Amino acid sequence: MTEYQTPKDRAFTNLLLKSAPQESAAFMNLKHSAERTDGVIPIKYRELMSVAVALTTQCGYCIEAHINNAVQAGASREEIAETVFIAAALRAGGAVGTGLMAMRLFEEASSSSQ
Repeated sequence: MTEYQTPKDRAFTNLLLKSAPQESAAFMNLKHSAERTDGVIPIKYRELMSVAVALTTQCGYCIEAHINNAVQAGASREEIAETVFIAAALRAGGAVGTGLMAMRLFEEASSSSQ
């Protein structure tokens, strides 16, 4: 294999959706609900949240789609930049939070091996 993820993979979108129709319909319904424009949260903020989540999940396709949507919704360069750093801080915070569990598990494993 010469490459893992590439925009050429998008050619398989319909195959994936058709191969699991019930699951893909449920996913697409959830996706459309999250991206709706008539919600209480304005679309620009929905898209900035989506960018932040896409950055933490590191989905290139999601990052591209939600950056484009955010720009269309009026997001500025500065808002995208702040979103990047908010996502980075929360991702790092998650590592610290699970690090607390790692410390507990280490202590439990160390205690039981003595």
